[in-house]
Amino acid sequence: MTSIINVNLGEKSYEIAIASASLDQLGQQMSQLQLGKKVLLVSNPMIFKHYGERAIASLKNAGFEVASCNLPPGERYKTLNSIQKLYDIALENRLERSSTMVALGGGVVGDMTGFAAATWLRGINVVQVPTTLLAMVDSAIGGKTGVNHPHGKNLIGAFHQPRRVLIDPEVLKTLPTREFRAGMAEVIKYGIIWDADLFAQLEASKHLDQLRYVKTDLINNILTHSCQAKADVVGKDEKESGLRAILNYGHTIGHAVESLTGYRLLKHGEAVGIGMVAAGQISLELGLWQKQDTERQNALIEKTGLPTKLPAGVEIEAIIDALQLDKKVKSGQVRFVLPTKIGEVTITDQVPTDTIRQVLQGMQ
Repeated sequence: MTSIINVNLGEKSYEIAIASASLDQLGQQMSQLQLGKKVLLVSNPMIFKHYGERAIASLKNAGFEVASCNLPPGERYKTLNSIQKLYDIALENRLERSSTMVALGGGVVGDMTGFAAATWLRGINVVQVPTTLLAMVDSAIGGKTGVNHPHGKNLIGAFHQPRRVLIDPEVLKTLPTREFRAGMAEVIKYGIIWDADLFAQLEASKHLDQLRYVKTDLINNILTHSCQAKADVVGKDEKESGLRAILNYGHTIGHAVESLTGYRLLKHGEAVGIGMVAAGQISLELGLWQKQDTERQNALIEKTGLPTKLPAGVEIEAIIDALQLDKKVKSGQVRFVLPTKIGEVTITDQVPTDTIRQVLQGMQ
């Protein structure tokens, strides 16, 4: 399978290349972009153990000079301290404005590498090589980069589009089951906000909680449909001035829960699953969509093995307070992405706090 999806952003346009065994073509793919010869490959120890040497060999065979840096895995390490380490290695290896940082890993690696590339020398090239389902369908695409502040997720960041996104579905074979399920949250998100056909395909699959039970054709469709949805939205609204905010479906409450649990208890996709359940119920309470749609969404989330209840010990009032730190807050009003039917959502800041509180109480 080979698919090319274009992200149309004028001079900043780029391709998402989805192809089996494409990791070994990384150097060749980058040679097409007429980049400088110096490359910093960023990964984490586990991913590097599986794929680092293959990626470096491909880059060197294409004539690139390669340095590498492994960052600790996990959302709690997505901090400015980790970025400082990247800056130090970039300085040590004299990366120039024509140089490239390559993100080989999941969303954490991709976000940090993108942010470091956006800010080193006021912006150098970045190529995203996602190795998790979540990164493949979501975080590697669209140029959102950043790190966490102790009081909020991704509060420090920049928009910096990659030069290319290279997706090799075969690397999913080494993805832990929990990470696969976390990625499925973002896939379900696309079905709710944009692509009713994708949602129906997911519903028709008997199992979605482990990669080995998901047919290859469905995996291919998941990747192409999700990447196309992300490309469509980003192409219409690069910097989230309007439409792109729909990509945050499930993220408003999800980010608050992540932050309150110190980025240790939940995977990002698990928090998004909880956030989608909450957003769906809020929409139902406000009369924006039907009960059967809520039930269909929640059944699909449960089928993937994702949590649908709040973690024990997380206080509802703390969540409500944390919502005020969400990046989508405007004039003090929290904006929610709420579904109106499968495949369509609306954005509103008219959600009463009492409704949020009531919904969260029902999720304890």
